[in-house]
Amino acid sequence: MNKAQLIEAVQKNLGGETSKRAASDALDAVLDAIAKGVKKGPVQLIGFGTFKPVTRKARTGRNPKTGAAMKIKASKTVRFVTSAALKKSL
Repeated sequence: MNKAQLIEAVQKNLGGETSKRAASDALDAVLDAIAKGVKKGPVQLIGFGTFKPVTRKARTGRNPKTGAAMKIKASKTVRFVTSAALKKSL
């Protein structure tokens, strides 16, 4: 499912009078709130999952073409952990 399909699903769930623009704005607001919230700490959506900020340590990797060792810098990323209810529904 891509973003356009997700917007259509949101529009359908909100009712026939809801415009695509309103559904798009609602989806963008939710995604923006999650992105801002995860900068401060975990964002937990009960029944869906948790977005957690994670720091990766610096490490040594390999260049796939040459096989030479190379240093990979430390970085920050977001990890998503599904809730038990979501896992069970799959």
